[in-house]
Amino acid sequence: MTDKKKRFTFPSAYTVILLVLLAVMILTYFMPAGKYASLQYNTTQENFTVVAPNGHESTAPGTQATLKKYHVNTDLAKFKDGSVYKPVAIPNTYQKLNQHKPNLFGAIKQFLNAPIQGLSETIDIITFVLILGGIVGVVNKTGAFAAGMAALSKRLKGKEAWLIVIVTSLIALGGTTFGLAEETIAFYPILVPIFMAAGYDALVAIAAIYLGSSIGTMASTVNPFSVVIASNTAGISFTDGMGLRLVMLILGTLICIFYTIRYAEKVKHDPSQSLIYNQKAELEKHFLGNSDVNEVPRFDFRKKLMLIIFAAGFVIMVFGVKEWGWLFNEISSLFLAITFILAFISGLSEKDFVSEFVAGASNLLGVALVIALARGVTIIMEQAQISDTLLYWLSSGVSHMSGVIFSTVMFFVFILLGFFIPSSSGLAVLSMPVMAPLADVVGVNRDVIISAYNWGQGIMSFITPTGLVLASLAMVHVTFDKWLKFVWPLMAIIGLLAIILIGVSVYL
Repeated sequence: MTDKKKRFTFPSAYTVILLVLLAVMILTYFMPAGKYASLQYNTTQENFTVVAPNGHESTAPGTQATLKKYHVNTDLAKFKDGSVYKPVAIPNTYQKLNQHKPNLFGAIKQFLNAPIQGLSETIDIITFVLILGGIVGVVNKTGAFAAGMAALSKRLKGKEAWLIVIVTSLIALGGTTFGLAEETIAFYPILVPIFMAAGYDALVAIAAIYLGSSIGTMASTVNPFSVVIASNTAGISFTDGMGLRLVMLILGTLICIFYTIRYAEKVKHDPSQSLIYNQKAELEKHFLGNSDVNEVPRFDFRKKLMLIIFAAGFVIMVFGVKEWGWLFNEISSLFLAITFILAFISGLSEKDFVSEFVAGASNLLGVALVIALARGVTIIMEQAQISDTLLYWLSSGVSHMSGVIFSTVMFFVFILLGFFIPSSSGLAVLSMPVMAPLADVVGVNRDVIISAYNWGQGIMSFITPTGLVLASLAMVHVTFDKWLKFVWPLMAIIGLLAIILIGVSVYL
């Protein structure tokens, strides 16, 4: 028995997601399908499209009176200016649906179709990942990364911890302001080697990037895709409860930084303390190549220019997402343009350039598959129509609680909902029209619900397989169990802080 345990290795990201997919499929046979009616503003005709639970559509005047009629406590102006752009659930309209459950053959077909459909629906993200992989392959071939890392290592000698502080803080700032999340996938190829060259393991790089994004989006302050749309849908200003969210952002970011540095310094002084010590040689070979600090290429003008252009792509990407509302099609076009520029200045022959680009893209093919599989899980839940049922059950169970208990339970409710509905904007427009009025019933401010939603779904994003974590781990070749072992004490600390602050918000 001992020998068997020793031989056991934790499943890969692909297997984990397939197991989640299978579990969700089984769940759909036990949880009844159901739906809330919804309404969506039509900007061209200036009216509302009302969709009944059975799918029947009707129109209603685009007026505040219509919103009042359907008990949607949201200002009409928020629909007209696009702040609320998704279908909004109508309270007290939940209906069970007599949906046909597929037989064994149908279930197998659904199981096999979901990843394919997931691939189709995430092709924009996957395209970006493959282009990025190609660029990284080319830059690696020229030796620009190795030369740049050697130069940076010399500059940061004795001050390596500042890498963690700077990266985590900047990404957290992006997360809290405009929802920097999927875009962080682009940072791993360039930052992981830098962290490893500084004497840390790959897990430290994941922590700095992924925890920064997670705590930033969890403690959203002005993020239009979470707290703004949630507040608008709940019928309050997004500035309500802002002070407490700022406290969570500052304290949460500091806790994440301290936690990561504590682990990083332990690994730096004793590499055997690394949770991924058994992968040390493999990861160093993959990310650092066979380069020796004393044998790295000269950091000449060509290599500096390539890294500047590469880094400029990320600056433009962040600005484009924030200011121009770029999606992945625009981001992919940007990095394709960078590919063409690098083709002229890399010094590689046409044949070598194409070969390295294809090889680099193929290295991230596994990440693309993880993204497709994760989307497949969401597709299964959407097809089974169980998300609304879950929301109905949970909302019914919390309507008669006292203020502090209510706020705490709501935090855990949104943790659960965050697994089934990983989209922040999707969860906001589905849950807020139903959950926000419950705050009035128990006598607390509606911003308490916003905080519970923000922090509950946010803390779930640290580990939820249907989110970005498995794709991020796949980028760095680290298994899910190692991440869980690293992050669960931090989640307990952040979770306790969230419960305390939500409890405080009841009395503010």
